[in-house]
Amino acid sequence: MTDASLHYGAANGLTAAEKNRALVAILSGFALWLGTFLSGFVINEPAPYELFMAGLIAVWALFGLKIPASTLPLVALLILFNVGGIISMMTMENWSSVLIYVAVSFFLGLTSIFFASVIAARPGLLSLIFSGYTVAALITGTIGILAYFGAIPAADLFLRFGRAKGAFQDPNVFAPFLCLPALYCLHQVLTRPFAKTLPQMMMLLVLSLGIFLSFSRAGWGLFVLSAILLTAALLISNPSGRFRVRITLLAAAALVTVSLALLVALQFDVVRDVFLSRAQLVQDYDGARLGRFARHWIGFMMATEHPFGIGILEFGKMFGEDTHNIWLKALFDYSWLGFFAYVVLMVWTLGAGLKILFRNRPWQPYLLCTYIVFIGHIVIGNVIDTDHWRHFFLLLGIIWGCIAAEDNYQRQQQPIHEQ
Repeated sequence: MTDASLHYGAANGLTAAEKNRALVAILSGFALWLGTFLSGFVINEPAPYELFMAGLIAVWALFGLKIPASTLPLVALLILFNVGGIISMMTMENWSSVLIYVAVSFFLGLTSIFFASVIAARPGLLSLIFSGYTVAALITGTIGILAYFGAIPAADLFLRFGRAKGAFQDPNVFAPFLCLPALYCLHQVLTRPFAKTLPQMMMLLVLSLGIFLSFSRAGWGLFVLSAILLTAALLISNPSGRFRVRITLLAAAALVTVSLALLVALQFDVVRDVFLSRAQLVQDYDGARLGRFARHWIGFMMATEHPFGIGILEFGKMFGEDTHNIWLKALFDYSWLGFFAYVVLMVWTLGAGLKILFRNRPWQPYLLCTYIVFIGHIVIGNVIDTDHWRHFFLLLGIIWGCIAAEDNYQRQQQPIHEQ
């Protein structure tokens, strides 16, 4: 639990006001845990996550939610991005079918600002956020695994085209959602005493299997890239030769363990057949004459003629399939203004996050894992749309929350006469 819960449990010497504050801290921490937990269950829009988080943000605002000045670039650029969506919507004759989409876009941006603000004020809440996220990932991942092997009733509800999707609409969202807790488990395995990492190793196996059975090439690539970057970051950040040898050996052991688990899964015909099909880097619908990549090129050429966009979700109606490229999606669904804001936000987040990435702070492990997975999401954004991924905006909020927490930390370290 949080520090506040420990204080509350030993509150015999506290005043009534102090006990109340401790209780509020416990309840707010649990509410934040629950909100993060609900991000793992998105079958329809609006999802329970939106409904709960809307109430949580409203209540938190009533009790004094403060947006740190250091997060103003995040706030301004998210506003511009969504204003660009409104501009694009204005080009449409019928708005009724996209109003919910636009509202969800605004709301998800608000969740980034909310998470950044609460983390800046109480960085210790990161442990609760990661806990809620990990529990959700384990549950939805287990559902996807069991459904894939037909081990639960109504298994088809948790599959799509024979691929595990857990409690999500799409396997291509399900797999990336699992990557952050999987990477954090890997971080714990690599940095903690080996004898104390059995729970993390078991969780890593479950999450890795869930990612594998999604048969999402974007998910596979994201996880592999994130694992490589994490290992490299740990090797670079610690000058100890002994530590580097340990990291190398443990990373190799983790790779072997996960590989063996996947080899066991491949012994099942139903797994092997789908894997051999999905393992091709370029599918027929990617490289065909009007396949995904051709549509990307045609779309970028079209975008030069439509500074106000073409309307929300109109690209899919024109070409028979969505953009599957976040940059193209930004141009068409959020206008040139939204595209500009999105690009600047991604670059600014990467730059500001990198500046503080290796500083020895209590929140550094959370920031490191989040930052690496965020990089991976930017990369896979070239082949998939991420503008409505709840966890993507959570990643954004975590990074900016750590940026603001570092700013607070630096101001507190200044001598009184310099403040």
